[in-house]
Amino acid sequence: MVLLAGVLTVLAANQMLVLSPAVPVAARWLALLAIAAAVAPRRSLTLWIVVSMLVGIELGHDAPAVAISLKVLSDAFLRLVKTIIAPLVFATLVVGIAGHADLKQVGRMGLKALVYFEVVTTFALFIGLAAINFTHAGRLDANVLAAARAANTSDEAKTLAVAGPQTAADIILHIFPENIAKSVAEGQVLQVVIFAILFAIGLAMTPERPRRVMLEFCESLSEVMFKFTNVVMYFAPLGVGGALAYTVGKMGFAPLLNALQLLLTLYGALIAFVLLVLLPVALLARLPLRRFIAAVAEPVSIAFATTSSEAALPRAMEAMESIGVPRRIVAFVMPTGYSFNLDGTTLYLSLAAVFVAQAAGIPLTFGQQLLMVFTLMLTSKGVAGVPRASLVILLATVASFNLPAWPVFIILGIDALMDMARTAVNVLGNCLASAVVARWEGEFVDDYQGPDPAAIAQ
Repeated sequence: MVLLAGVLTVLAANQMLVLSPAVPVAARWLALLAIAAAVAPRRSLTLWIVVSMLVGIELGHDAPAVAISLKVLSDAFLRLVKTIIAPLVFATLVVGIAGHADLKQVGRMGLKALVYFEVVTTFALFIGLAAINFTHAGRLDANVLAAARAANTSDEAKTLAVAGPQTAADIILHIFPENIAKSVAEGQVLQVVIFAILFAIGLAMTPERPRRVMLEFCESLSEVMFKFTNVVMYFAPLGVGGALAYTVGKMGFAPLLNALQLLLTLYGALIAFVLLVLLPVALLARLPLRRFIAAVAEPVSIAFATTSSEAALPRAMEAMESIGVPRRIVAFVMPTGYSFNLDGTTLYLSLAAVFVAQAAGIPLTFGQQLLMVFTLMLTSKGVAGVPRASLVILLATVASFNLPAWPVFIILGIDALMDMARTAVNVLGNCLASAVVARWEGEFVDDYQGPDPAAIAQ
């Protein structure tokens, strides 16, 4: 049915077959119904997002007036996403910092792991910036940009009103909160980050009993916000469908080409990161590459399919032990890396943030880009376990830097496809980190032979 719809559409578009305009349209809608029927028995959010993307694009093409009115669906979804930002960022940062207050007891290994995390994620950040500035994937055609600005006048007016010249003192003062409730209400994510970091440091310095009580509260809040995010993401198909219907109905197919360029840019940048950073690191650490690749294949595949690093964690830890990484190192480095070593997410966020500015036609200096991605690197800590939580962080930072939110609609349509790749790289990076730290500590066992599964079963 899908093939038939495609053939009829191509033939009619090229006037190779005389058909009523309603025939190709009906064929495409029947094909979409067939796809939806095939997806219905499967409980896969990603598949439903893909279906909603196709429906939104078709609706935007066939009925622009109706499609434009569906912007309310994407607006409602983005509002729900915004409610997650402050409590999620606060809770995950506090747990990530105060929860590892015993790093001084871990000593040398903890310091080495944190240094490694920050160096590698910085490389990811710069590769992301280089890629998006090379491809200019967000640069819209002048007519499309004018239409987008006309359709989003409120966002544009806000941006122009706030984005006046600022002194260095203004920029520095803007980082620090004067009222945390005000910071939360205005979506000033960097101020929430500063508050959370200082709060976590103070919490780490308090006596055991009050520290444990507050830490348990923050851990509970973090867990609840993860589940809350999962609930909100059930509305993602509606939000994505509405966003693409509105985009195509208002601006045609041109923004979809930009979205495709962004998708290809991300995959290309992630491949470059793996080949130019992770592979040399593995070679420098003298890791057995074949055994390492065979071991990480399954957890990376799980992460790619589920878009959740957390789902792949148990198998990733087992895989690293199976190639000779001691359990105590795996048990420390892997969970810590889930908060501090999100290579794929960091690279994606640097791409996506600059993409938003490019799509909006707002030039950013290199210094402004660095400040933005540094903010993203801080706010992304601890969200590896939640599918599409990076969208939450991106939206918060876009608002914090006074960029319009409408280019996020373009990203929204392909976020699920990008999430698969960046999550897989997150897991790969953390597996490599545990092996590198083990080698750095002189505890990696080169000829390690894991227990025989058949012997364990007996």
